[in-house]
This record gives sequence, structure tokens and C-alpha cells, in this order.
Amino acid sequence: MSACGLDFGTSNTTLGVCAPGRAPALVALEGDDVTIPSAIFFDWSSNAVIGRAAVGAYVDGVQGRLLRSLKSALGSSLIDETTQVGRKRLRFTQVIARYLELLKERAEGASGGALTQVVHGRPVHFVDGDPEGDRKAEDALRDIAHSIGFTDVSFQFEPIAAALDYERQVKREEIAMVVDIGGGTSDFSIVRLSPKRRGKADRSGDVLANGGARVGGVDFDRRLSLASVMPLLGFGSPMKRPGLDAPSGYFHDLATWSSINRVYNQHTLREVRDVRRESTQPHLIERLQRVIELQRGHTLAIDVERAKIALSQVDETFIDLGWLEDQLCAKPDRAALVTSSERLTSRIVQTVRECIGQAGLRADQLQALFLTGGTTQIPHVREAVMREMPAARVIEGDTFGSVGMGLTIEAQRRYG
Repeated sequence: MSACGLDFGTSNTTLGVCAPGRAPALVALEGDDVTIPSAIFFDWSSNAVIGRAAVGAYVDGVQGRLLRSLKSALGSSLIDETTQVGRKRLRFTQVIARYLELLKERAEGASGGALTQVVHGRPVHFVDGDPEGDRKAEDALRDIAHSIGFTDVSFQFEPIAAALDYERQVKREEIAMVVDIGGGTSDFSIVRLSPKRRGKADRSGDVLANGGARVGGVDFDRRLSLASVMPLLGFGSPMKRPGLDAPSGYFHDLATWSSINRVYNQHTLREVRDVRRESTQPHLIERLQRVIELQRGHTLAIDVERAKIALSQVDETFIDLGWLEDQLCAKPDRAALVTSSERLTSRIVQTVRECIGQAGLRADQLQALFLTGGTTQIPHVREAVMREMPAARVIEGDTFGSVGMGLTIEAQRRYG
């Protein structure tokens, strides 16, 4: 039997094993990749595949249901809802459990032994400003872990886990701000680190502050989609009745990973047809109708995510929508990403400031800034965080692996 650290992320997941006599290490979960997308695809017989294979099945046109950003359901009303999978409806807790069960089986096959003990990563806040909702989200994840065969389940804040990974390279004592901005949440910790402290069983006295906000990469995807893609489908377009625009709910659902499947039903299609008849620009609403009829909302979301990533390197990119209408394309640019996400970036910066204040420190007293999580690669987000700590040395963590590695180190300490 072995213990593991499990970083079940909104966009990607990693799992590390700490078997007796072995150094903690992340497990290859899909081919040679230690990172696997947090995605599951059910065909109409309810058979499931996960990760890149799940996204591939959807892109290849296999009939079924793709679900991504599964973790977003925790701490939201979605966790109590059901979704159609084949001929039956599953609760989102069951969907998450099936994804993690298949992941666990894959990790056990790769590591050669049963995994019974787990340190689960969790954001500082599943839900902003709602301690009861936060507790319920952790309880749901604990129940899921027990249901798939883990006998010992404990949790560690994701930024603390990242700090444990970073601490392996620390040569002298320092105070570090750990910034982990992933797919669903932004998490921050200020931690006192040193080679001597590394071996301590209780590190609670070294954690000077924790903070977090429910803001992550999927929120930047949504804002970019609403700014650059959804207007081509009628978002914000006027209705015949003066002063009315097309109902916005369909567009927000299509722009939000965890809500896309909500529009795939006949009731919504009937409503959209009614909207088209009352629209002053029915050709735009007809595009929306076709996306829903073809169940291609995830195609849009995948393309927007790719565009967001591309805009970290280039000033402008394009999204080919020729499958929807001949020669149709969206042209998002970096300025649109920056403008559409101003409020998100401001929330991240405000949480950084609150965390520094909670620690009772000045910004210039922070000696290191450790960055991990895919959203730290967005230039304007990264620059905004760095401006808050201009004197801190910037360290690049493993964008997708630092938290999982830190959780595995913690699992070795707790269960080894």
C-alpha cells in the first residue's frame, strides 16, 4: 500500500506517489505526461474515458457528453445538480468520482500498488466569503475520495504544497509569497522557508498568511469569449422591442466550461428559436441556434482557451469558425483580453495585498515570489502581481506540477 498526493485541478490534474524506499515522484497519467486534463467523456452507453482522450473523442465527433472543469462544481450550486449521461442522469459528485476513480486506477497500474492514503490539494477558499459553503465543498471531496477506495484522506492548501516543492531548492532562510493561479482559483500563501525548517513535522508556525479568491483561468476564458466570440452569435444584439437585447443567459452558459451542457436540450432550442424571430439580427441568433443543435459549445470553449494561451506570446490571434458559417472567424487580441479581464486582475491584486497585510509585513520584506499555475503565464496578470512585490526575487515553479509534487512530499511526511 502506498500514499499519494493528489492535485485535482480545475483544468489539469497530477498525482504523485511516495512508496516506502522511494523518493516522492509524480506518476505518468497519460502516456508519458504526468499532467492530465480534468476532463471526462461519456459515450451514449455511459462508457467513460478521461484526459486528452476525452477531449479527443469529443473533437472527433463521437456521440456522447464531454465534461471539463469538473472541480468548478465544488462550492457551487452545480454540485447538487444532475447532468444527462447516456440514458441516465448523474449527480456531479458521481461524475467527479468516476473521473478520479479512473485516474486512481491508472496511477495504481503505473506505480504497481494500491493507493489507500491521500493528501488532497484544496484552494484556500472553494467559495469566497462563505465558510459553510467552503466546508461543504471539502466534505464533498472527502466523501468522493472515500467512495473510490481511499481509507485515509487529508487536505493541504495548494499554495502551501507549492511552497513545500519550492523549499527543496532554498539555501537559506527567507520569507516567500507563493502565488498559485490555476484554472479555477487564485491562492496565495506567505511562508517562512529554510533548509532547517524543511524537516519539521509541524509547519503551522511558518505559515504567516493565507488568502484566495475564486478567480482562475476559466474566468479569463469566459471573459474573452464574451468579448470576442459570443457577439458573433448575437450576444448584446438588439431585439425588435426597443431597449431589449437578446437574453444573455445562453451566451454566459456557452462561455463557461461547467455550464455548457445546460444549453443542450430541446427546451433551450425552442427558446432560442423564439429569440431569433424577435431579433433585429436573426442571422446572429441563427448561429447560436446551430451551435446548440450541433452541441459544439465545447469546441468554442477549447478554441477560446487556445486563443488565450496564444495571446501570452502574440498580440493578436484568430479563431476559425468556418464550421459554423463559411469564412466566419473571431479575432481576439491581447488588448481585448486585458480589457475584458480588468476586474478579475483587480481581484487577484487585492487578494495579494490582503495576504501581505494579514502577515503584518511590508511588501518590500518579501524576499521571494514563487509563481505556479497556468494563469500566472498571462502577461498582464503576472506583471500586476510582480508590481506588488518589486523587491522580491521571482522564481518560476513547475507551472502544472509544483502543487502535486508538494502534496506528495506532504503525503510522505504524514503517512510515510
